[in-house]
This record gives sequence, C-alpha cells and structure tokens, in this order.
Amino acid sequence: MEISKDHFIINFGVHVRQLREKNNMSQQDLANDCNISKRQIGRIERGEINTTLKTIVIIANALQVEPKELLNFSMKQ
Repeated sequence: MEISKDHFIINFGVHVRQLREKNNMSQQDLANDCNISKRQIGRIERGEINTTLKTIVIIANALQVEPKELLNFSMKQ
C-alpha cells in the first residue's frame, strides 16, 4: 500500500491535535511547552507543514508521550 505524503502529514496533524486536546491543552499551552510559536503548532495540526524529527521529539515531550506515539495513528482519507 502506497501512502500519500500529503495524507500522512494531514493525519499526523489531526493526531497531534487529538493528543493535545486529550491533555486539555490549548495550542498556546503546547506552543509554550515546546518553545515554538502557536502559529507553527496550528500549521502542524492543519497538515500545512512537514515538521522535523526534532520538533516531533519536542512535541512528544510536551505531550508526555514517546515520539513513536505521535506516529502511531490510523490513516483516514
């Protein structure tokens, strides 16, 4: 099965948003904990940017999950 990179990035963003909301965090809370802008968090969650591995680790730490958890999601169309 071939995975579309655009669909993967969008689904990754949806998953980040779900984990953030599960932790009762706003985008601003997550941005503050990650020391990155709220705008960048929004762009990641909307699948507008292909974030770096370094940022994935930073977000995982802020959400108190292993980085692999950020990549563990079901692909939706």
